[in-house]
Amino acid sequence: MMDKSIVELHEELINKKTTSDELVKESITKSHKINEKYNAFVTIMDDAKGGEVTDDLLSGIPFGIKDNYSTKGILSTGSSNTLKDYIPFFDATAVSNLYKHGAIPVNKTVMDEFGMGGTGTTGHTGIVHNPWDYDRMCAGSSAGSACAVAAGVYPYALGSDTGDSIRKPAAYTGIVGYKPTYGMISRYGLFPFASSLDHCGVLSRSVEDASIVVDAMKGIDPYDMTTWNSSNMHLHDNLTNDVKGKKLFYIKEIVDKSNYKNISKELEAHLDNFMATVEKCRSLGMEVDEVSIDSKLLRAIPSVYVVISCAEATSNMSNLTGFIFGPRGEGKDYIEMMKDYRTKGFSPLIKRRFVIGSYVLQSENQDRYFKNAQRVRRLIVDKMKELFAEYDGLILPVSTGPAHHLDNSVDTLNEDDVSVLEEHLQIGNFGGFPSITIPNGFVDGLPVGVNITGNCYKDQEVLNMAFALEGTLPYKNQIAKECE
Repeated sequence: MMDKSIVELHEELINKKTTSDELVKESITKSHKINEKYNAFVTIMDDAKGGEVTDDLLSGIPFGIKDNYSTKGILSTGSSNTLKDYIPFFDATAVSNLYKHGAIPVNKTVMDEFGMGGTGTTGHTGIVHNPWDYDRMCAGSSAGSACAVAAGVYPYALGSDTGDSIRKPAAYTGIVGYKPTYGMISRYGLFPFASSLDHCGVLSRSVEDASIVVDAMKGIDPYDMTTWNSSNMHLHDNLTNDVKGKKLFYIKEIVDKSNYKNISKELEAHLDNFMATVEKCRSLGMEVDEVSIDSKLLRAIPSVYVVISCAEATSNMSNLTGFIFGPRGEGKDYIEMMKDYRTKGFSPLIKRRFVIGSYVLQSENQDRYFKNAQRVRRLIVDKMKELFAEYDGLILPVSTGPAHHLDNSVDTLNEDDVSVLEEHLQIGNFGGFPSITIPNGFVDGLPVGVNITGNCYKDQEVLNMAFALEGTLPYKNQIAKECE
């Protein structure tokens, strides 16, 4: 039953072919089965019960919550030992908004520690495995949410996206990942990583389901001054596959195979697959153009992201001292206790990020690193705004192909061998642009994705283009082959 879409499940409930209790029970049973093999969950709510079924599409239907969303009375660890026993006293606004629509939480999903990673391997409960291939990663940081949705535990789960943490896991697991415009969904109660880049969003198995969930999550919030009034936007009601006349562009420097030395068979197949998808867009009546962007600007994307995200993370995580939250450290005074707590509690990757963040924020280094990164971010965003004045969206392949093997998954923050193709989704975070990944076929039997990004506040247009394209592809609502 849980392999169905939200609308299908709602119809089953309304027609009394199933009950909310039965759906919740099935989802919990599947959670345990998936967790035993793939390690997708920090917490499974075995005592969860069904809820009232109303005309609301989400009522009575179970879902998952990434473990960096605050959930009242429910363990919320951020997949970090520093918060391994933390139980909040309030709900994140995005979560409480879903509760108002009758949604039923059944688990908290594993993530890279505090969202700072792209592999799904740094959570304190262990590695998240890909349900399409156990030896491959789901990417991160929303690894557990992607794994669970792809495995058919429920139709959707919450994620967060600071660089690509919803959209790349979606591509690696053959599902949809949607990051709305910055501020459409409140970040109140989301554990902050990099506040100017963090976005709340959703992972689902169709564009329609993503639109339904974000309609319920979004809204202005007095507790988050970056939110804006989207009450006149009804994403699901206005979803259409009539996209004739829409204009997309792709970036030549990212898609041109001649730019990759010793190109792998996987990457070559992935890029060929993408160009075939471009033709599908044209068959729908959309115009798709090739655009060239200064390669120096594109190559700066990963470095800009590392500098800004690490600097903001260093500041945001300064409250993790062991006194306010988490297990108390050992020592003869508060300085030693705090040092013990942070040294033992954080993974090596997190500590490296804090070192980088502290370094670029030092007064003698700010101009050279942090402020320069901000300037380059502005150049990138301005270039995209210039293109969005002419085009409705940017379409690009996600990553260099299917999910990477876990034995090569170490996230070292070394940019020397990172291609722009792996990191270009960070553009969506730099500008707060709405961005969605949908399944785009298979390479070597493993799913790959395509991404569409548009201008701020143009979420409806981005969703409609993705919805129309999704309709030409046979991957809507697919379940990972190992979990069918």
